[in-house]
Amino acid sequence: MDVKDIALERFLSAIKSQMDPVQELFTYYRCAIMEVETKFRVLDEQFSLQYDDNPIESIKSRIKSYDSILRKLKRKGISFDLDSIQNEIFDIAGIRVICSFEKDIYMLADYLLAQDDITLIERKDYIKNPKPSGYRSLHLIVEVPIFLSTGKKMMKVEVQLRTIAMDFWASLEHKLRYKKNLSPKQLEMLSDEMKTCADMTKDLDRRMQYVRDEMNREKES
Repeated sequence: MDVKDIALERFLSAIKSQMDPVQELFTYYRCAIMEVETKFRVLDEQFSLQYDDNPIESIKSRIKSYDSILRKLKRKGISFDLDSIQNEIFDIAGIRVICSFEKDIYMLADYLLAQDDITLIERKDYIKNPKPSGYRSLHLIVEVPIFLSTGKKMMKVEVQLRTIAMDFWASLEHKLRYKKNLSPKQLEMLSDEMKTCADMTKDLDRRMQYVRDEMNREKES
């Protein structure tokens, strides 16, 4: 092995020694996602059995990319180390729960938070208090234990609960936000249009909830 090969091996070894703890941390976040997702799937199965009704349409999950984490640390002026990542960035592990009806969002949130191994860290209700853009969703930051060979470890997970209409709107708004080729005038016009759409989806959720409530009342009577 010549000098260049030795230098390359040392470089790769140094990179690996720095990345291994990061990959280990990401594994912990994936485990935390599995824990929370399982809790929601159990609740959905229970309601399906007891009431012949599934409150959850779908569940999506994601781990924030390392690049996104670093950009967020830089934006907040936080030091680049694993402790800062765990203690300052709460949305690395994310779960999105999509429901048909608005009432199901609050019901599922209440049942999740009632579980004795779930700790609520932060709650932001953008359904009752939408963002200026029109964005609506219920955000929860929860802490959940994962059980490793070395013992129990507490991990934070961001949970977003939305209706189908809220999720459709948010998906389009996300694409608009990252559209690079729009002029300021086009961006302003489309943002106004999205605000109008947000009002329409809010009204749609209200009407759909009314239909469901009336169907349930007829069923009970």
